[in-house]
Amino acid sequence: MPLRTDLATESVRLSYQDNLPDGIDHCTENMGNLEISRTKISTRTASEKIAKPIGSYVTISSLDFSLESSPAEFEERAHTLAAEIRNLCGEFSSVLAVGLGNRFVTPDSIGPLVCDKLLATRHIHRLAKEITTDGLGVLSAVAPGVMGQTGIEAAEAVKSIADSIRPDVIIVVDALACCEAQNLAKTIQLCDSGISPGSGVGNARAEFSPESMGRKVVAIGVPTVIDADVLCNGDTIYNGMFVTPRSIDSLARRMSALIAMGINLAVHPSLSVEEIISLV
Repeated sequence: MPLRTDLATESVRLSYQDNLPDGIDHCTENMGNLEISRTKISTRTASEKIAKPIGSYVTISSLDFSLESSPAEFEERAHTLAAEIRNLCGEFSSVLAVGLGNRFVTPDSIGPLVCDKLLATRHIHRLAKEITTDGLGVLSAVAPGVMGQTGIEAAEAVKSIADSIRPDVIIVVDALACCEAQNLAKTIQLCDSGISPGSGVGNARAEFSPESMGRKVVAIGVPTVIDADVLCNGDTIYNGMFVTPRSIDSLARRMSALIAMGINLAVHPSLSVEEIISLV
């Protein structure tokens, strides 16, 4: 049964349990109660072997990642995420954040929910000349919807916006699919290779990549669905069906809040978590 996963760590672990082939580097470190895995795919051959584009992938996970956490734990995790975002983005002065997905389908709502919690500031820099904006980064945010709602490929809409406002980096947030139950809604993946929305569930749309967008693209995603075949040992009666946690409403809210705070801290590093919460 072919792997149906958007996570690079799953692809590497399940395809190569022992020795990694040339062109794939993989390591894992622990930071408190977080596990951070880094996977670098550097050759076309390696990319084809695990069906993931060339690039760097970072996976942040924890057994209690989606559960109730204290404000201190939330802040620590948000700062960890922000540091990884800044590392993948490199130097930038402006960011366009894109929340992919359908906000009316809960497992697919992560992207739009993130956009709802972002501190967008591009208009402040442009229009509020009397306000000191030295501590604010330049952030724009858009949730373009899905083609079934708009009749427009999300990538087409975002490319037009990006060509108009010219951000240095596009950060794309989307829901993902996984093939290991322990990663379901408990893992965040970041990568600098872009994303093909819907590919994990067999409904691939136009991709968001540095090549298609004409600028750096960093993708952030959370696995919210898993192939039912995996949970039922390949029983073909469940072919084409996907499973999501019964608490997905709560999980989507919590994970989107964490990702949004990570992006906010990455773009506005002079602001604290408390200040961002008060402004959004």
